[in-house]
Amino acid sequence: MWKIEDAIELYGIERWGSGYFSVNRNGNLIVKPTKNDAQVIDLKNVVDSLVSKKINYPILFRFPQILESQIKTLNSAFSNSILEYKYNNTYQGIFPMKVNQRKEVIEEIVKSGKKYNMGLEVGTKAELLAALSFDLSNDALLICNGFKDDEYLHLALNAIKLSNKVVIIIDEFSETKRLLEIAKQLNVKPIIGIRAKLYSRGSGKWAESGGESSKFGLSTTEILECVKIISEYNMIDQLQVLHFHIGSQITEIRRIQKAVKEAARVYAKIKLKHINIKYFNIGGGLGIDYDGSKTSSDASANYTIQEYANNVVYSLKEVCDEENVTHPIILSESGRAISAYHSVLVINIKGNKNGDLNKRVELRGNEPHIITELYDAFKEINIKNYVEFYHDALLHREELLSLFNLGEIELEEKSMGEILFWQLCEKAIGFAKETENKSDDFDDLNKLLSKKYIGNFSVFQSVPDFWAIKQLFPVVPVSRNNEKPTEYGTIVDITCDSDGEIDKFVDLKDVKEILELHELNNGSYYLAVLLIGAYQDTIGDYHNLFGSANEAHIIVDESGGWHIKQIVNGDRNCDVLGYVKYNNSYLLSAFESEVNQAVKECGLSKSDAEDIMNNYKNVMNRYTYLDI
Repeated sequence: MWKIEDAIELYGIERWGSGYFSVNRNGNLIVKPTKNDAQVIDLKNVVDSLVSKKINYPILFRFPQILESQIKTLNSAFSNSILEYKYNNTYQGIFPMKVNQRKEVIEEIVKSGKKYNMGLEVGTKAELLAALSFDLSNDALLICNGFKDDEYLHLALNAIKLSNKVVIIIDEFSETKRLLEIAKQLNVKPIIGIRAKLYSRGSGKWAESGGESSKFGLSTTEILECVKIISEYNMIDQLQVLHFHIGSQITEIRRIQKAVKEAARVYAKIKLKHINIKYFNIGGGLGIDYDGSKTSSDASANYTIQEYANNVVYSLKEVCDEENVTHPIILSESGRAISAYHSVLVINIKGNKNGDLNKRVELRGNEPHIITELYDAFKEINIKNYVEFYHDALLHREELLSLFNLGEIELEEKSMGEILFWQLCEKAIGFAKETENKSDDFDDLNKLLSKKYIGNFSVFQSVPDFWAIKQLFPVVPVSRNNEKPTEYGTIVDITCDSDGEIDKFVDLKDVKEILELHELNNGSYYLAVLLIGAYQDTIGDYHNLFGSANEAHIIVDESGGWHIKQIVNGDRNCDVLGYVKYNNSYLLSAFESEVNQAVKECGLSKSDAEDIMNNYKNVMNRYTYLDI
């Protein structure tokens, strides 16, 4: 008997959900944005509500309260560690805007992080322009990273005149003198930081972004020279931040511990030179457990947020105490940990491709022997002979193709043979499951027989990291989790690209190549792709000119009722055409000329011409995805 607990275990929800997701007694996926069991959002109810409002799918759901909850969790973890290890300073979080630059997301982070003096990190002039529009707390830092030209430096230094607490990190040695010269011209004293290039590297997909091969950071020699130059400009008191970064999504806690110890030693040695370093910025890298395995696999992390904070605080304190230097304020740029959980993409499935398994084959009596043999095997296969019959069927299929290539059978007969082969395979895989046959032959056959569920979305736009680097994201049915899934499948999108397919899925011990799903019936079937709040919004690709998805921002009140806080419309066809430099007025004019020419030369009626133009204008202003 299938139970709700079986679905939770099958999809690993409690392992990767961090307390935010589960399944209710109705079999619907639920969201607990505050981790409070009394404040629950039934995602199927929200889906039905939006369908009734004629809001088309796919829809990206945002849960702003999850952002607030993650900020609280991160700050609480460091507070606990600071208290436990008697660390003599504080912690401040920084959100790196590159992780998610969406205005609505940053607004919520700034609002929720204000009581923690949470700041922002930028890496470009555009991000800095956006960051300066937000009302940070007086003690929050605005950290400027990345390669900087004079224009970038002018903008950052001018912001200091407006009482912003701007930190300019020297990521490249050549920036040093330019920063100091422009600061002197503007009569501004910025908070200066140095990014150290460590020997230590992270682990996982982004390990190469750290260590000696990193494109950012100063070597030991460059750090010493940088300190000397800053002293010559009488700005040494402004050198207050030591920064390092060993990579995103670090999977192994020991890598973090090693890097902190190395950087802490650099901090201590600089501090012993009577330099007023106040902040120790450990950068990003705090990992998310996407697959729930709590291992050092690329899709996981073998530590919790609390263990992360413990290792940072303990390792830093240990070195500082050895060197007899004061404990610095700890900064971290943990963007993924803050934003990943808050976004869920819901896609509607418009159908699936399952071959010819439901077609009935009737013999007339004059079929070639190969058809008769396949038909007899299909009828006679059973739990005792299925292995032998399956291997025979493979030989029969080869013979079928050879006969067709030699011109000895017709298309209709080839079709009959293929249908019988696949129907026999389906019977064989059923017997293999019943006998728990896990041999490679039947594992491969199971994948081959799996269905392709056609989702109304674009992998390249909504989950680009899956396509680009095979980042795993959990996928769960929005409803029907009280029913045992009887099908296996992958999820294909509606782009004209064979890469537009989700064919790798989270699993406790492995990476699944097919996912357990339900047979489609007359009702709608929705799938949720979760933990996509970090990077996916920003790096989405307009492949086939599919644009950004509609958004619904959902909150839950203290009584447990959910509300739509905001609807953000996705891209229309005219929007994405504009992104690739098409002028919509010109397109309308050019098409109208074509229609008028058809009226003059082809006998097109004026009423038909008007209908055609209205249809063109209507589609121009419609959502880029299918209206199903």
